[in-house]
Amino acid sequence: MELVIILTLVRGGIYTLLAIGFSLIYGNARVINLAHTAFFMVAIYGLYYFTRQLGLGIIPAIAITLPAVTLLGILAYRFLINPIRMHPGAVLLMTVALAMVFEELMLEFFTSQYQSVYSYIPGYQEILGVRVLNQHLLTLGVVVAVIIIVRLILTKTKLGVAVRATADDAEVASLMGISVPRTLMITMGIATALAGVAAITVAPLWTIYPNMWTPPLVMVMVIVVLGGLGSVKGSIIGAFIIALVETLIITQLSRYIYLTTVFATVVMAVVLVVRPGGLFGVMFEEEKL
Repeated sequence: MELVIILTLVRGGIYTLLAIGFSLIYGNARVINLAHTAFFMVAIYGLYYFTRQLGLGIIPAIAITLPAVTLLGILAYRFLINPIRMHPGAVLLMTVALAMVFEELMLEFFTSQYQSVYSYIPGYQEILGVRVLNQHLLTLGVVVAVIIIVRLILTKTKLGVAVRATADDAEVASLMGISVPRTLMITMGIATALAGVAAITVAPLWTIYPNMWTPPLVMVMVIVVLGGLGSVKGSIIGAFIIALVETLIITQLSRYIYLTTVFATVVMAVVLVVRPGGLFGVMFEEEKL
């Protein structure tokens, strides 16, 4: 049971960072960014390149990778997504195309071979009779810290007021003097940065390959629908629910591990039958942030 709890917390933490970013950009710009986990993949490959191929330390590698991926997300929004933002179908096609471009670039530069990143802090701690990797503890610490920081930004800063006002009603926010385009671009930057942070924390724990963006994308979409589209609170709770389901399958029903996505989708469907809007299915209100 202790192992299940630990793995659920770690996996749920990673899904939380990805789902919060996905929900933020949807809640503000009404954009379903299917390239969200592709930025996550690019960040992981960035860490791999700087640490394994160039031989940089992990701190310099992170200092280069995280801002670079965040800037990449902002540029993608500014020049590719924003011009077609009012056309949901076009946005879906554009973001899928962008993700596929990233995948092909990773395939070209790094081949299809499975790669890995060295653990930042080797070793383990024994907690309640269970050996917990130090890397897992670091991941949990980073996730908790980032969630607190995001919460403080959204509730205690002028930027947070602008983000919440834009999510609630962009026209009214504009009349109040808030630059909606600027707020949306910053929101995209925050969302991409969260994907980058998720990549940094999980890089030593996951196998790296060019198509690695698709499995987490499916899970993130299940999570945000389960929690309620645009709901940050729902994304956090949904992430840990899905992580628990996935962990139970991996540890208790390992023969059905290939059906983890199916089981997660079934959980989402059951919740939607009871609450069609998801757990927190009101379209973005202040309490969600």
